[in-house]
Amino acid sequence: MVRLSGVGCTPLAKSGRADLHMHTSASDGWPTAQELVDHVRQLSLDVIAVTDHDTIEGALRAQAHAVIRGRLQVIVGEEVSSLDGHIVGLFLERRIAPGLSAAATVHAIHEQGGLAIAAHPFWRTQRNRGRTVHGVGWLAANLDFDAIEVENGTPGFYVFNQMAHRLSDGLGSAETGSSDAHILDAVGRAYTEFYGRTPADLRNAIESRRTVARRWRYKAVGLMRYAAWGLNHQRYAVAG
Repeated sequence: MVRLSGVGCTPLAKSGRADLHMHTSASDGWPTAQELVDHVRQLSLDVIAVTDHDTIEGALRAQAHAVIRGRLQVIVGEEVSSLDGHIVGLFLERRIAPGLSAAATVHAIHEQGGLAIAAHPFWRTQRNRGRTVHGVGWLAANLDFDAIEVENGTPGFYVFNQMAHRLSDGLGSAETGSSDAHILDAVGRAYTEFYGRTPADLRNAIESRRTVARRWRYKAVGLMRYAAWGLNHQRYAVAG
């Protein structure tokens, strides 16, 4: 199967758009699940995955609300805090417990029929005692990930995204683009383009490695709101 590239690639025929990594107030996002769904219905997205940290409650609420509101389709996901970094699980039925190794986390996702995505693999922040967190780093090349997130919409992630692009290109893996939104302005700033319009189409595109990751620049007001969220989040983390 020929793999498509997101660089210099024209839009796919009959393509859909999916944002596969975002957060609600069920973890550290600002919008509620209902607010998120109502906002996304105004955007040119066909599918979203709600991926709160270490819980699927926000995703379940968003999915239920989307059924009532119509048009938008929501995938139940989770951003799992493995010992080796964050891993996004898609098409989940049950919560994946945090604190497992990356290998065990990927296995647990696959065990319930989900897809495992290496989220922002090269964003790694130094912590106490030399321990690093966030992305799984080069484990993205060694474990059985279904895709690598090569476009993360977080401001300032250009270098991390370029490293992820190069890794994905070298491996010939499926690529995804996702906003990693914690505020409404961020949703859709990065997205995955795929043949079709449904979650089933998206899954097929990932499994056949026919996805394209894309990204839009933030407007000034969006950057200001993102900075406000980041400052508030930092204060919360210190207080916690």
